[in-house]
Amino acid sequence: MIVLGNRKKSTVTKLNRSSKLFKAIIKAVTDKKAENVVSLDLRQIPEAVADFFVICNAASTTQVKAIADNVEHEVKLATGENPYHNEGFNALQWVIIDYVSVVVHIMHKDARAHYRLEDMWSDAPTQGHDI
Repeated sequence: MIVLGNRKKSTVTKLNRSSKLFKAIIKAVTDKKAENVVSLDLRQIPEAVADFFVICNAASTTQVKAIADNVEHEVKLATGENPYHNEGFNALQWVIIDYVSVVVHIMHKDARAHYRLEDMWSDAPTQGHDI
């Protein structure tokens, strides 16, 4: 299982779904045909490490990598930001791209079914983003 580490959620600016960062992430994952794209709004959960999780899955490790690479590319173009941290590029079963306020989870479909991340954060409001 991938762990986010010891970094603190930003308390300066609260992000929303209209922000450039959030929109760039959603565009990047949908451009590469990610499946079951959802965002979890964690802003009202005190123990949450970010304002939002964006979770999606892919049918193959090749697609996981393509989506992850596109997220970093599109976010850099739209905002100039690089991720605070990324993890999982070796196995390509579950890639995490951490932008502090938004953490992107790109999962192989089998890994997503196994870990059921949305169930762990079931008290967070969820919004679908599939096209």
